[in-house]
Amino acid sequence: MPRIRPIPLALLVLPGLCLAGPTFHADVEPLLQKHCQSCHRPGEAAPMSLLSYGEVRPWARAIHEAVALNRMPPWFADPEYGEWSNAHVLTSAEKRTIAQWVESGAERGDPADAPEPLEFVDGWNIGEPDFVLELPEPFHVQAEGTIDYHYVVIPTGFKEDKWVVAAEVRPDNRAVVHHVLAFVRPQGSTWLEGAEPGKIFVPKPAKKRDRKSAQNDYREVLTGFAPGKEPAVWTQGEYAKLLPAGADIVLQLHYTANGKEGYDRSRIGLRFRDGAPAKRVVTMTATNSKFVIPPGAPAHTVESRWVLNRDVELVSLLPHMHLRGKDFRFDLRHPDGSREVLLSVPNYDFDWQFYYYLKEPRILPAGAAIECLAHFDNSPNNPDNPDPKVEVRWGDQSWEEMMIGFFEVAFDAEADATPFTTQRKNDAASSGG
Repeated sequence: MPRIRPIPLALLVLPGLCLAGPTFHADVEPLLQKHCQSCHRPGEAAPMSLLSYGEVRPWARAIHEAVALNRMPPWFADPEYGEWSNAHVLTSAEKRTIAQWVESGAERGDPADAPEPLEFVDGWNIGEPDFVLELPEPFHVQAEGTIDYHYVVIPTGFKEDKWVVAAEVRPDNRAVVHHVLAFVRPQGSTWLEGAEPGKIFVPKPAKKRDRKSAQNDYREVLTGFAPGKEPAVWTQGEYAKLLPAGADIVLQLHYTANGKEGYDRSRIGLRFRDGAPAKRVVTMTATNSKFVIPPGAPAHTVESRWVLNRDVELVSLLPHMHLRGKDFRFDLRHPDGSREVLLSVPNYDFDWQFYYYLKEPRILPAGAAIECLAHFDNSPNNPDNPDPKVEVRWGDQSWEEMMIGFFEVAFDAEADATPFTTQRKNDAASSGG
């Protein structure tokens, strides 16, 4: 008879028993630090904090569901196109760890297995800023009605050029802030000429004779805030944005009434580098403001483009639409006419407006074009649609629409940016759909 070898006790699996599953401190907490805690902590946009076992345990099932359905972490880029340095994507193994932890009882485990807590700077995601600006006075947000764009010019007082490697806008009342954009207004600019520094105001409409000069009056986007937008960081390699000596920062403020009176005093924090970088980053926009979306249209097409007049490095891409936005795609048309997809966002979400940062910046040759293709859902099937029965055009408010393909490019820091940023080939016509 063959000899029967004894089975090691460690390999026995008896009914009703199972091997120990993942634990919070050893297996799950490192994943939350990596993917979640930058938002899920006090003072940030997420609805609950996930810094400790006591905070996480009541949400275990909800976290499992959100991860399984790819709702969290939020990320909307089609994985078929491009590689992104800020991708919010869990690996299959990480998803499996979370699922097994929840299904095995969401055990805490040994606190000695916990990773070192992350260190956050209270109120900032970019670390301690070198320079902070804030609204000179709280902005009163009315409970109802339409609120126009407001502006405030804030002098920096800098006597020398500053190179910005990180920038963050911090609203203190996110419930009413639609967006905040921070522009650089260099010395000599005629934009908002005569505005009283530190005074929040609504600018008068430009006269027709001023429009051409205003279009050619260079103003650089420094940074901004919109729902879901992350702080701007250009610390990879020799990249930075220029804040020239003597420049002002102009804040464009857009608030939306939500039925409750409130106040906001937004701040902007900046971090600088020592000395000039090799590459200067500027923000461009491929915009179409001439579209008309018919009532009920389920997939109306709008296109835009920008033709490059010099070699640049592409750094990042950001699609912007409002509540009827359905999908958005950035294409690169090469000088020989061939095309490739740079970024595809098949399910646009107004609540999450990311800059998609390329893992490696790539050279775009002069004569190439950034071409944008967007679709808008003005049908009753769109649950976010303010009114499917109306014709929709470009407008500032959320119930109107915009079509902007933001993209950041970099070039020699000693080169003149003004001709590049003002020689525009934009506003391609929209088509039906």
